[in-house]
Amino acid sequence: MIDDFEAKGKRKKLVEELRKKGITDEKVLLAINTVPRHIFMDPAFLVHAYVDKAFPISSGQTISQPYTVAIQTSLLQVKKRDKILEIGTGSGYQAAILAEMGAKIYTIERYRELYLKAQVTLTSLGYSADFFYGDGNDGKPLYGPYDGIIITAAAEEIPDALLKQLKVGGRLVVPLGDSGTQVMTLVIRTGEDTYDYSSHGYFVFVPLLRGTVNGK
Repeated sequence: MIDDFEAKGKRKKLVEELRKKGITDEKVLLAINTVPRHIFMDPAFLVHAYVDKAFPISSGQTISQPYTVAIQTSLLQVKKRDKILEIGTGSGYQAAILAEMGAKIYTIERYRELYLKAQVTLTSLGYSADFFYGDGNDGKPLYGPYDGIIITAAAEEIPDALLKQLKVGGRLVVPLGDSGTQVMTLVIRTGEDTYDYSSHGYFVFVPLLRGTVNGK
């Protein structure tokens, strides 16, 4: 697939829609305006690529709604050269947004099919990230501590291993709750053993699960 004038025009309209919905971080909006979301989706969904909705991808997962991506990314307050750990690579779209903003990305995916496909997609677009196939609940302590951690699946509780991999002053964003509705939660590590929690609206995500799925 190519990124043509029609797709670019649709992205511009999507950005204006996100502005109307309350997204104010211009760096996030610029990244969404730049990254071709349709490249991360099955061609059958091309007409829906720039609608502000989540859509199915392979392995029973979804590509997040652009508004959700914007909220999570805004809460991270990404700066260039920040080290960001992503739990749940999925299609790779969220990682591309973060890479477009100049962050150094470490991303973990439990579905092997998605892990492999996302690498091809991001590389084809010129984005760089360190990809890992594994259980995201454990994080990647070898590469930490991180300026930011983003969890793109619903967690009933935040894995302690991830909290410990956050820098003091770092930010972790997670949809917290059961399999119904989750509360988007921002955690800021304020000290060696202290964390500040705040809530930022209700969302629906697929669950954060243990283990890996080899697939095909």
